[in-house]
Order: sequence, then C-alpha cells, then structure tokens
Amino acid sequence: MTFSVGALRGSPDRGGIVDHRLARRMLVNQVRLGRLRRDEVCDAHPELIRAARNVGTETETDCPICEEARLRLVTYVFGHRLPAQGRCVSTARELRQLSATGRDLRAYVVEACTECRWHHLLRVLPL
Repeated sequence: MTFSVGALRGSPDRGGIVDHRLARRMLVNQVRLGRLRRDEVCDAHPELIRAARNVGTETETDCPICEEARLRLVTYVFGHRLPAQGRCVSTARELRQLSATGRDLRAYVVEACTECRWHHLLRVLPL
C-alpha cells in the first residue's frame, strides 16, 4: 500500500474508517496523571449534550473522567447538501437513507457524558 492521497481516503471496498481510540486513551491518561485538568476536557458544546440526552445511544461504558454516568453515542453526518453544522442522525434507518443517496457523506461518531460534559470523537466513516 502506498501513502498517496487516494490511499489515505480509502475506497468503497476498503472502508476508509478513521478510528480515534488511541487519541482517546492518551487524553484520558493525561487527565489521570494530572497533566490535564478536568475542566480542560469537560467542555462539550451544549447542543452536543442536548443531542446526547435526547437522541444519543447509551453505551455500557462508564465515563472515563467522572465515572458517574454511562457514555452516550451521537452521530453527525456532514456532506454536500447538508447543513453546515451537520445533521444529527438518531436512527439506523435515517443513516441508511442518507447512505442510499450516493453522495459523498461522512459520519462522525462522538461519545459524550451528560454529567461532566466530557466528549471525544471516536470515529469517522464514509457513508
């Protein structure tokens, strides 16, 4: 595999999913070691927290920062003919409908804690 722009973007048969779990692990470790303060990482936008509360999918994972609440996943889709702030997708059916349009769209899966307002981008995937 070469490291050309096309290879980094991926192709329909290879996926092109970008996973941010290593960055997440590093950030959580920095907080636990005291190198980052909690208020520096618990700064989610109010709209993200609202979306997490109302349409987010609850996970089995406790928040790694406050350890008081379960994390919730929120998916936003960005692309041509969608609002500049993206479109919050609340169901798998809605995601399939957007995917069926054939447009170049990307889904961003964000995990958020509704208690301490911690958030992290987990992955980006093409639709």
